[in-house]
Amino acid sequence: MRFDLTDLRLFLNVYETGSITAGARRTHMTLASASERIRGMEGTLGVALLLRAHRGVESTPAGRTLAHHARVVLGQIDRMRGELDHYGQGLKGHVRVLCNTTALTEHLPPVLGDFLRDHPRVSVDLQERTSVEIADALRAGACDIGVLADSADLQGLHTRVFRHDPLTLVVPRGHALANRRSVTLAEVADADFVGLIEGSALQEHLAHHARRGGKMLSYRVRLRGVDDVCKIVGRGVGIAIVPRAAAVRLGRTAGVQRVALADDWATRDLVLCVLDTLPAYADALVSYALRDAPVKTPPAGEPLADGRAETTSRTRSRPG
Repeated sequence: MRFDLTDLRLFLNVYETGSITAGARRTHMTLASASERIRGMEGTLGVALLLRAHRGVESTPAGRTLAHHARVVLGQIDRMRGELDHYGQGLKGHVRVLCNTTALTEHLPPVLGDFLRDHPRVSVDLQERTSVEIADALRAGACDIGVLADSADLQGLHTRVFRHDPLTLVVPRGHALANRRSVTLAEVADADFVGLIEGSALQEHLAHHARRGGKMLSYRVRLRGVDDVCKIVGRGVGIAIVPRAAAVRLGRTAGVQRVALADDWATRDLVLCVLDTLPAYADALVSYALRDAPVKTPPAGEPLADGRAETTSRTRSRPG
């Protein structure tokens, strides 16, 4: 059995996106070349890795096994390359962080700014993923630190609350819903939405809960940033679901009003998670991230990387 790293990265991208087309695009490869490589992998193994359907692909048990090992192998390779490259540049550490949309846009930039300023010989690789993907990546050893919604399955992870992160509906000023105290997603699912680009962690989260209610959200436009989403909503184009922190920050300038979401899954915390003991430089980043964390007395448990007690290592029933 001979798979090169490109094969493994391609298959993992296809597995994560649920589409050969999207996986090929993420791997910077043509669809024809990607399809040929995957067929070659299946031929080498003598077993199907993917079940092809009109709207995408699903992994077979063999495919899921391959994806798990591909994630581990590629994670180790990326970490080796990154750390050796950075040592060669005079750096002493490289921290891999995965986070969801809200953490990336609202909370982590000032944390990373302070940390990197104070630790000039450490670099950070920051990538956006859905909360479910982040939890899986942590358990597979594919990243050092994860910042994700507490609605994900956190089994086996050491966690601390990072920030409160409820989601809220934003509507244009004067909209028919503007005077409502709260709504559910089911009540507004048939409206025209403004959202983030396909593949963003927040949009995957919303799509999941819409599907659970038998709905599919309709978007008039998708944009790259939450700021742009709120500005377009303020111009009367549609409605949107965004982190409340962003809605509060942008309410006046974007011309939007907030309406609380009554769904349980919209009331959530961002948690910072690690799997095991971290190197000192990564441990320092955890300490910076938790400096402004909500004050909360956790139950007794194992210490997290910064020496404080973890809140829990638990399984949650709601994916997110």
